[in-house]
Amino acid sequence: MTFTLQQALIPVDQGYTTVDVQVVGDTIAAISPNLEVVGTVVNCENKLLLPGFFNAHTHSSEMWQRGVIPPLPLELWLAELYDFAPLEVEKVYLSALGTAVETLLSGGTSVVDHLVLIPGQELETITAAVRAYQEVGIRAFVAPLIWDRPLISGIPNGENQSENISEGRSTTEILQMLQEAINKFHQPEAGIYILTAPTGMQLCSDELFAGCIELSDRYNLCRHSHLLETKAQQLLAQEKYGCSAVEYLNRIGYLSSRTSLAHCVHLTDDDIKILAETQSTVVHNPLSNLRLGSGIAPILKYRQAGVNVSFGCDGSASNDSQDLLEAIKIGSILHNVTDLDYQHWITPRQSVEMAALGGAKGLNLEEQLGFLRVGKKADLVLYDLTNLSLLPRTDPIGLLILGRPTQVVDIVWVDGKIVVENGRVTTINVENLKQELFAKSQWAKNRKSKTVTQFEAHYRSVMGLPEGEIKGYS
Repeated sequence: MTFTLQQALIPVDQGYTTVDVQVVGDTIAAISPNLEVVGTVVNCENKLLLPGFFNAHTHSSEMWQRGVIPPLPLELWLAELYDFAPLEVEKVYLSALGTAVETLLSGGTSVVDHLVLIPGQELETITAAVRAYQEVGIRAFVAPLIWDRPLISGIPNGENQSENISEGRSTTEILQMLQEAINKFHQPEAGIYILTAPTGMQLCSDELFAGCIELSDRYNLCRHSHLLETKAQQLLAQEKYGCSAVEYLNRIGYLSSRTSLAHCVHLTDDDIKILAETQSTVVHNPLSNLRLGSGIAPILKYRQAGVNVSFGCDGSASNDSQDLLEAIKIGSILHNVTDLDYQHWITPRQSVEMAALGGAKGLNLEEQLGFLRVGKKADLVLYDLTNLSLLPRTDPIGLLILGRPTQVVDIVWVDGKIVVENGRVTTINVENLKQELFAKSQWAKNRKSKTVTQFEAHYRSVMGLPEGEIKGYS
């Protein structure tokens, strides 16, 4: 597709300027005032053009439990989540569609889906998510979420606790499944990327990490994991390895410029130094960290140390939304209370850079994505500056990042193809999607999690909490 954006407002060092942008195929061919028209003309008067943002960490299938899980810390929240997780491939497809649509309509052109797999139907699960992302047209990084240890192992001293779980796949079988997924689905030229993605040190063996590193190196794939989301995980790392989780991952060679790590809440200064040295990326998920009481990640420290940082929504049962602009706003201003020196605080323009170029760097694509520049791929978002939530006219990026923008995305291109126009997704019927999501769900009823009942007393004990009534929730 060839088109010319006329009179688009873009940020420059000394404020903003109005330019034309030529796109030929999937690439930005020229940026300058008053360019010769090529292809279709797009009137961009009073509209802000930015590179597409990255929703750099989410779990699409959690959409089915949006708003229903009560206030719980991660370890108990996970127990409730998996007790009531959907086990239908069609639901995986629908929730991936929903995740893609919400991401696009909040400025994202790429999504990293740490995809929860249906036991025994792992490849079918991946097929459903890939199908959804291709239909919508978003750039998708599918990271099959794998682990080979029971949930109780994620709590300190958990290996000593009994747990009734069905026998899952062996580590060897999990890695064989991942190999099949890579062979079948990894197609960067079609906008689908497979990542090796062990859930984290809390539920993964050394053998599983080693297998993921080997596959990543063999096929030049990016790596993705959770890292030190909670205080319990910090304690668990010392229990398992006698060192921090960051030291462990560095020792086994997991950290690299192709590695992105979600959360990173409980890191030491030495840990931060290691992330900087290995050029690993931190994916900041502020809303889920607050929702689950995990803590506030030291993002200002990361930035000062030279660690690359991007933003993620996290899953819709721990956020409970896929509004990327909301995650960027909270993830930017939250840290004003962590450092008295306001010169360290994140500016709106820095937020945009983190959301776009930071996301691209975390996926080893900074040469292709994340910046408005000739030669970059045309993953672009056009924002309507006449929208009420972006008025009156002050600083366009300040309004976008610090305000509460609603329905401000006008047009979105991914790989030069239009996927949103006049604020509506053009590639699928969103009305039909809403009807399907409504029909296949129901209003919440009282439910009680057996696994939370099993875990809660042990969790309270190891975390130094007073004994209390074991509720089992919800």
